[in-house]
Amino acid sequence: MSLKSRITDDMKSAMKARETGRLAAIRLLLAAIKQREVDERIELDDGDVVTVIEKMLKQRRDSITQYESAGRQDLADAEKSEVSILTAYMPAGLSAAEIDAIVTEVLTSTGAAGPADMGKVMAQVKPRVAGRADMGEVSRLIKTRLAGGPGN
Repeated sequence: MSLKSRITDDMKSAMKARETGRLAAIRLLLAAIKQREVDERIELDDGDVVTVIEKMLKQRRDSITQYESAGRQDLADAEKSEVSILTAYMPAGLSAAEIDAIVTEVLTSTGAAGPADMGKVMAQVKPRVAGRADMGEVSRLIKTRLAGGPGN
């Protein structure tokens, strides 16, 4: 079963169970998927759907930060519930050790020596960890390693 059909089935079960919060989050996700399909005139595969979910998660996390700094805990809680619903559709995450091993392998294979090689390293690491790791953290780890920081 594809990820998109699983999301659609979950929407139907949320409708039957009258789970309004879950239903709203799933409808937003399906709308974002449909929007991307219409814009690009393609049928999204599971990898593309994960990319859409990642984008939505990033938006929700940014909103949570903004709402909490503005003292709007009610809105932050609503966004947090959407994050928990969307996270259920993401593939299993990589551990810090697994990410470190991938970065070490790519650094060795590319012969990257300094910060100037950041793009070359990211280009090879990103497809291997996409959807399973926070790319901001991966980027920080690579920068640290290329600058001669811990673990290099």
